[in-house]
Parts: sequence; structure tokens; C-alpha cells
Amino acid sequence: MTGAKRKKKSMLWSKMHPPHYEDIKRWCRRRLPILEWAPHYNLKENLLPDTVSGIMLAVQQVTQGLAFAILSSVHPVFGLYGSLFPAIIYAIFGMGRHVATGTFALTSLISANAVERLVPQSSQNLTMQSNSSVLGLSDFEVQRIGVAAAVSFLGGVIQVAMFVLQLGSVTFLLTEPVISAMTTGAATHVVTSQVKYLLGIKMPYISGPLGFFYIYAYVFENIKSVRLEALLLSLLSIVVLVLVKELNEQFKRKIKVVLPVDLVLIVAASFACYCTNMESTYGLEVVGHIPKGIPPPRVPPMNILSAVITEAFGVALVGYAASLALAQGSAKKFKYSVDDNQEFLAHGLSNVIPSFFFCIPSAAAMGRTAGLYSTGAKTQVACLISCIFILIVIYAIGPLLYWLPMCVLASIIVVGLKGMLIQFRDLKKYWNVDKIDWGIWVSTYVFTICFAANVGLLFGVVCTIAIVIGRFPRAKTLSIKNMKEMEFKVKTETDDETLQQVKIISINNPLVFLNVKKFHMDLINIIQKENANNQPLDDITKCEQNTLLNSLSNGNCNEETAQSCYNDKSALILDCSGLTFFDYSGVSMLVEVYMDCKDQNVDVLLANCTASLIKAMKYFGNLDSEKPVFFESVAAAVSNIYSNKNFSKLGDHSEV
Repeated sequence: MTGAKRKKKSMLWSKMHPPHYEDIKRWCRRRLPILEWAPHYNLKENLLPDTVSGIMLAVQQVTQGLAFAILSSVHPVFGLYGSLFPAIIYAIFGMGRHVATGTFALTSLISANAVERLVPQSSQNLTMQSNSSVLGLSDFEVQRIGVAAAVSFLGGVIQVAMFVLQLGSVTFLLTEPVISAMTTGAATHVVTSQVKYLLGIKMPYISGPLGFFYIYAYVFENIKSVRLEALLLSLLSIVVLVLVKELNEQFKRKIKVVLPVDLVLIVAASFACYCTNMESTYGLEVVGHIPKGIPPPRVPPMNILSAVITEAFGVALVGYAASLALAQGSAKKFKYSVDDNQEFLAHGLSNVIPSFFFCIPSAAAMGRTAGLYSTGAKTQVACLISCIFILIVIYAIGPLLYWLPMCVLASIIVVGLKGMLIQFRDLKKYWNVDKIDWGIWVSTYVFTICFAANVGLLFGVVCTIAIVIGRFPRAKTLSIKNMKEMEFKVKTETDDETLQQVKIISINNPLVFLNVKKFHMDLINIIQKENANNQPLDDITKCEQNTLLNSLSNGNCNEETAQSCYNDKSALILDCSGLTFFDYSGVSMLVEVYMDCKDQNVDVLLANCTASLIKAMKYFGNLDSEKPVFFESVAAAVSNIYSNKNFSKLGDHSEV
């Protein structure tokens, strides 16, 4: 080794310092979000609502765990484990404070394909007589949960690999219309899978392309085998569930604790079935034996990983997409930030670690998350409290669920999917805002119905990218010359005092899902820079950042940042003459900016808007009806502000 090389090597080693305590502490807080919020947990204010929410969540977790385990073609008890371990892992690593992780209908459907393919029902006779050491269950049941656990393990590994590769930054490709259509289509699949229990008929497992239609064809061909008792009990259960839940929603502000109708129905149906012996008398299918306790951990069968790689990718992508949408929705609703990449790690570990405890694939569910909203949950403590009650069910109450009719359980699942199914109403919204997004929604839903959720998701993403690539070459940006002329016109028509009180920002690119986050961050940065520097009027700064080329930036704006951006009474004018086209995400971001500024006592005025943009924003958002929002020109907007004479912020004219 030459002297120059030795010197260079020694210099490299000298630059490498051992990590300091603060660096390790910062890293732990970033990767273990529980360390960020748990030390500041307010017992007096948050414990009671979190406890109430935890109890209600436990009821949902137990019922959905039993049903989704059956949907995944494994023994119901494994659904209870799948409701316990993922919730604990996500509470430690996840950033969504109101996200309830556990068994999930979409991932259960996907894993069922692998289970039925590798351990078909026809093989049950070969292993029926031999019992394994796992809770006394048959080898057939153990083999089936082994396949489901392998899907969970490999799906989690894929999600962790995506975290390592920092692929959270490309989640902007998962647009709201695509996620909405995919989850609605998957919910339709789940309802279809429950039809055999609602009608009380025996049906072979049907899957694959167009399997949705084959199921209903089979039902109509065997319509005479429908059990009237099961049908009537299903209809009664659905009516009771819908009616009571609507009443709970209607009077939730007047009553402190909502009626746990799911729990009441389970107890009542199980008691009635036991007393009347419906299983023998009417032939109703019941849940059956639920063994007590949790078996010791076991490594998932690694020899079948190559056979379940397709389902594992489906679980990884579909589960993450649906869960991220819920996390982002809760963050937006309660004003905190979510790191898309950290969610990959949280959900990956929530699949990998529980797979050693006989768990089926997990993800966040809309019904459980909405339940946390309605019951006033504050933090992930609600999910941890629910785990305590799930443990009680596993070790004490589980065997009592033997008599629970499957038709009642199916009714609970169908009603629980209401939040996903009513997303059909989004079609009117997309039609009024952007008809291309409407077309993407419909086509994604059709592909999901005809094939599977992962196929529909992939089609929606590819279709969205193709359409945007086709639209962007037609985009026209704002001319710098016209921008200066407009700036000069504003200065000559109004006095300097007004200009010192108003900020004018020009949007010089289309606003679509590709660049909405970058647009938001650019807007925040411009306002922060002006507030920090407090520049004189003549020193006009221009931020000419290209929001299209830099759209991979994945920024989040938290509540503290927003408050530092908008303080006191001020005004913001957005010049939309360069906004040549937009989609649903773009309109959603403009309305979000308007509402955030309004909350921070900042008036937002939009100038040079197209008729389609005005129509979309009026339809989409609850805009202020007392004050004008849209103006023909920047000069008209400034003149309107000048007439009020109550603003106090320095203004310049920037471009985004």
C-alpha cells in the first residue's frame, strides 16, 4: 500500500466518528414513535376516552378476527391472534394515532388463495384424524395456518425491504380515486364471500378471474338450497345493526357511551342458538370450538415461500395502500404528520413478527379506524387497551363463542363494510371535479371486481401515470414577461402600503397528484422565508422551483409549521393563470390550503381561475360564502383587499 493510499485511508477513518448519545436518541424517536408521544401522555384527559374506545375496539377486533380468519380459510382462533399481536407492534412503530391494525378483509381474501391452492379442502380427509401439538387442532388446520403465516411473513419482509429502499416517497402514485375504487371493489368481494353464510348454503371455494360472477351464478343455480332460518336471522341482524348504529351516530353528542350493538348481538344470538339448539334443529352453521390460550411461537414454513410470493406481494401492496390512506386521513383530520416510509416499517414488522405466532396477514381497517374516531380515542393507548380485552377473550371467553351463528357473524362483517361500500357516492364528486378521475375510479373498480384487489390497484396506478404523461405535454406555464407586467400593474394601481400587507403567489404548473405535496411545501417555504427575512418591498424574491421535476419530494407539514407560517391577520393571493389543468388531488390540496389559512386567520383569494376550477372548488370545499374568493385578475383581488384595510403582513410576488 502506497503512502498516499495509507494517508487517504487514515483521513477517512478520522472523519468517521462514533455515534453520539443524542444521535442514537434522535434515531430511536424517529423509528419508535411511541417514545415521542408516550412520555407526554396525559392520563387525566386521555385515559378515559382511550379506555372506552379500547373496549369498543376490542368488540370489533374479536368479531372481525373470527370472520376474517374464516375468510382466510383458517381456524377462527387464529383470527384472535391476528387481532392481538399486530396491534401491539403497530402501536410501537406506527405513526397513525387513530389507526387500528389487525385482521383485514382484503389481505385475508388474498391469503385465502394461497391456502386453498396449497392445502385444499379435499386434503382434509387425509389429516383429519391426527391432532397436532398446537392447541389440539388437526394437522390440516395447522398446515393451513402455516400457509397463511408464510404469506404474512413474506409480505412483511417485502414491506420492510420497501422501507429500506425508501420507497415511501413514491406513494403519491396511490391517488385517492385509485385507493377508493380498489377498497370499494375489495369490499364488494368480501360481501360476496359472505353470501354463503348469509343464505346458509354450502358452496365450494371459488376464486380466480371472474370468480365474483361465478359465485353468484352458483348461488342462483342452487337457490332452492337456501335455508330460510339463516336468511331471516341474517336480515334481522343487519336491520338491528344498521338501525342502532345510525341512532348511535345521530345521538353520539348527547350520550357519553354508545351502545355496543355488535357485542349485544353476539351474546343474544349465541344464547338463543344454545337454548334452541339451532345447530341441530335448523342446521345453522356455528363458529364451533375455540381453544383457550396462545401456543408457543413457531417459525413459518420457509419451504413454501416461493409458492406464495404472488400473494405476498398482494398483501404487501394492498395492505399498505389501504392502511396508509387511513393514516393520512387521521393525520389530516387531527393535524399531525405521518411519515410514509415509517409506515412501511410499522406494517412490515406487524406482519413479520406476528407470523411467528400463527397470525394471518394484517393491515388497518376502515371500520375500526372510524370506530376510534366516533368513540373519541386520543392515542394508540386505545389499541393497547383493546389488546387486554382480546387476551381475556382468548384465555377465558373464547369457548363461549361456540354457539355464535355464522350468519350473524357474516351480518356483522357486511354492516362493518358500510364505510367502504358507501364510497360509491364519491362517483358524483369525481364527476363534478375531474371526469378523468371518475373514469379511473370506474375502471379500477371493474378490474378489482373482475380479477383481484392487487390487480385493480396496479391497473389504477398504471392508468393514472399514463393519463398524466399524456396530459403534461399540453401544459402551458406562465410567461415571466406577463408576470412582470402584471406585477407592475398592481404596483401602479395601488399604494405601497397595501403591497406590504399582501402576499401574491403564482402557480405556474398543472396541479395533479404528482406535485401536490411539493406545491404545498413550496408554498409553506415561501411564506416562512418571507416571515423570517422580513425583506423590504423592493427586494422581491422569486421562487422558481419546478414542481413537476421535483415532485418526488415527500414533505409533511405539521401543525407547528402551519402556525408559524400564518400568524396575525393577513392575505394570500394565488394567481392561477398558469394552472392549465388539475385533477381531484390538486383541487383537494387547494381547498386544504384555503381551509388551513382560514383557520389561521388568513384570507385566501384566487385570481385568473378557469370556470372548471371554480366549479370544482365550489363543489368540493366549504368555501366562505360571505367573502368573495374568486377574482378575474390579481389587480381585482388586491383592490378587494385594499377596500378592507385590515391586513398587516409584508407582501411580494413569488412563483410556485
